[in-house]
Amino acid sequence: MQRVCILGSTGSIGVSTLDVIARHPDRYRVFALTAHTQIEKLAEQCQRFLPEVAVVGTVEAANGLRQLLVERGLASIQIEFGPQALCDVASAPGCDSVMAAIVGAAGLPASLAAAQAGKKVLLANKEALVMSGSLFMNAIKSTGAALLPIDSEHNAIFQCLPAHFDGDRKKHGVRKILLTASGGPFLHRDVQTLCVVTPEEAVAHPNWVMGRKISIDSATMMNKGLEVIEAHWLFSVPADDIDVVIHPQSVIHSMVSYNDGSVLAQLGNPDMRTPIAYGLAYPERIDSGVEPLDLVKVGKLNFEAPDFHRFPCLRLAYQALRAEGSAPTILNASNEIAVQAFLDRRISFDRIAQVIEQCLEKMPSTPVTDLESILAADAHARQIALSLIQ
Repeated sequence: MQRVCILGSTGSIGVSTLDVIARHPDRYRVFALTAHTQIEKLAEQCQRFLPEVAVVGTVEAANGLRQLLVERGLASIQIEFGPQALCDVASAPGCDSVMAAIVGAAGLPASLAAAQAGKKVLLANKEALVMSGSLFMNAIKSTGAALLPIDSEHNAIFQCLPAHFDGDRKKHGVRKILLTASGGPFLHRDVQTLCVVTPEEAVAHPNWVMGRKISIDSATMMNKGLEVIEAHWLFSVPADDIDVVIHPQSVIHSMVSYNDGSVLAQLGNPDMRTPIAYGLAYPERIDSGVEPLDLVKVGKLNFEAPDFHRFPCLRLAYQALRAEGSAPTILNASNEIAVQAFLDRRISFDRIAQVIEQCLEKMPSTPVTDLESILAADAHARQIALSLIQ
């Protein structure tokens, strides 16, 4: 019986994880559920899955959740709140696996705590590696933790690489990593009209059902840029050997190109339960609830190169990866601020990339060696981004 802690259980990844777990009650037990402020949804999840611990963001949310659980006869569930409580449940002895699905920089400390505690880390929070790649991977290696990528692209690459791939590309004949991208809702829209895009248009992804922030990142292709940085750390591949390929159908989730001319691809319907089930059960495969792919129904698969003029955020991500140090942290922090400003209708869609680029120019990259220096760079970049927006 695998005891699972779900960081961010009320988000789309958390909900999909619980769906997979519910299909296999003989294999998985929920140890802890966490959310920030969605206490009604969290209470419903607690009623169904009976975790030992529930964690929320604030004391007010904790008091509200406590009342809801008492009303449901669930007063025995331990309730905690705050960032340290997230780290505590992620590293608790009663937990075997941690689904790291808190969006953004907020998920870094708890994800890192799980790695440092030697847990099986199911990483859906790409920002953890974007901000702290070297620190995070060193924690995985030093503690013997298992790291399973849950992003559909990185999960696909993981499946297409040789078993026990150790990062030695020459030994395994790996030539390149090919990350596929749908191109989002504005793939063929007139670039001159992107300045009038509304939040409602930007969150309407053509293939995937995702949260608002990650949907905006998909529309700007910053999501793919962050995945390039994540792939660099996960698979020890330099920026020049990670290519992004536009694939509007989102059927091929990513590919690995080999020296002998072979290209291995992982295909499937666009449903996050597939990589979640693979990560939970690895190296086994279990039912995820996802319908098998019907290639005849798909009919055709299209590919094209990304346009950096249309998607400047992708260019900026490659730039930050090559700069190393604090640059990826600055990239991520300024993007989070800019995306929220767009969702709040304070800036236009095309200003997102401009804020990020100006932030990278104003804040030179510096070495980051520990969590404190990473969080300091993150906080400083947010201040600069806010000042640029104001």
